[in-house]
Amino acid sequence: MTAADPLAGLPRLDRAALRRLPPECRPACDPAGLRTRVVHFGLGAFHRAHQAVWTEQAAARSGEPWGITAVAPRSAATARALREQDFLYSLTERHPGGAATRVVAALTGALAMTEDATRLDALLADPEVTVVTLTVTEKGYHRVPGRTPRDGGVLDLAAPAVAADLERAAAGAHGVRPTTVVGRLAAGLADRMRSGAAPVTVVSCDNMADNGAVLGAVVREFVAAGGWPDRQTVLDRMATAVSFPGTVVDRIVPATTGADLSRAAAALGARDTAAVTGEPYRSWVLEHSFTAPRPPWELDGALLVPDTTPYQLTKLRLLNGSHSALAYLGLAASRDTVADALDTDWGGPLVRSLCAELAATLPPGGPDPAAYADELVTRFRNPAMDHRLRQIAADGSLKLPERWLPALRTLRAAGRPTPLLELALAGWVHATHPDRQAADPAADALAACWRSQPEPAGTVRALLTTLGAPDLADDTALTSAVAAWLPALRAGRIEV
Repeated sequence: MTAADPLAGLPRLDRAALRRLPPECRPACDPAGLRTRVVHFGLGAFHRAHQAVWTEQAAARSGEPWGITAVAPRSAATARALREQDFLYSLTERHPGGAATRVVAALTGALAMTEDATRLDALLADPEVTVVTLTVTEKGYHRVPGRTPRDGGVLDLAAPAVAADLERAAAGAHGVRPTTVVGRLAAGLADRMRSGAAPVTVVSCDNMADNGAVLGAVVREFVAAGGWPDRQTVLDRMATAVSFPGTVVDRIVPATTGADLSRAAAALGARDTAAVTGEPYRSWVLEHSFTAPRPPWELDGALLVPDTTPYQLTKLRLLNGSHSALAYLGLAASRDTVADALDTDWGGPLVRSLCAELAATLPPGGPDPAAYADELVTRFRNPAMDHRLRQIAADGSLKLPERWLPALRTLRAAGRPTPLLELALAGWVHATHPDRQAADPAADALAACWRSQPEPAGTVRALLTTLGAPDLADDTALTSAVAAWLPALRAGRIEV
């Protein structure tokens, strides 16, 4: 090994390396016995640390050959790295007392959506593929901000990428395929419906309220707008042959660092360029509305329920909502990680108090909010995790309309106090200043709010309007309360 590259000289992780691994590092099942029966859009770390692990365990415990071909919508680098490793990679669980590393063998393929278009088309039409899953983040759905499936018009038809895809679909040019995941999925399902292939279930694993219903809405709206002569026939067939169940996924998966790659290599004695890490905790709740065979994920503890809404809102508002609050306030206090933010006199009280404030907005039937908050504090305090606040703070203009604003509306309409949401919102406002901004697709519009509105409450109003919340922008008591927190945040003071 050299100082320049600590992994140089190590053998590559691949199937030939499996027999040399320590027993505790070997995969749960033989990769040679798996076949592609699931297609997954989104080849990021979260999928590899969550759904892929559940599917590998389902295959191992059932003896059924459930394998996944994962598709990278944009960058092909991860797909290439996995192909070089026979689709194997390692997962390191960061326990407070030490790390545990093992190889995961769930993947049977890794494709780039554009480069491997023909192979992807074949898989989406393959009757042996009965499940399609997605982790493409909120922005991958091209959703009109604030729109719900009950409102209709969920797909942003004016978004440049969507409009270009619809033009391609209308032209009907042979070999010209959509470039968005929504368009690609819609086109693939349309071809499957035309061929009369077996039913399929499409599962959103992204952090959105009503994620299954949203995914179903944007896909159907793309088909309806696609200009295909048989689009109504396709939609009629989809009504009975395709389902979009809601799901709730939960595991903290930090971005992989060079140190993580070195730790994985030390445990394996092999070079793994696709290694991922995660906390020990993981959970998966799924709506029991599958139209086709699926991996028996419940054998590894997944929960199948008639309605995921109580679990979804609990996770979205309490966990994701607390994560965002910790991110923005922690950055204001010059903290780097979630654990750093919890290692303060305000971190734990912030999580518990915010969860208590939000509990009144949750429907019955989900986890107990107080117990859930206690578990969150324990998870967030894990000193082995290195979850960067700046990573969590990214894309706030897409996350906050899901995580904070619906609850804020509900509480204020009921006349309930919202001091913790006001503090959290002030943290986000502080973080949108052009000198402090995290990555965000609305970065230019957010920066313009500061230039056009020098008065603090006016800036808050402009930012809320940019989030698609003019109703909250018109709430003078709210905007004044949020603005009142800003001097303390500029001084790095967090007062819960």
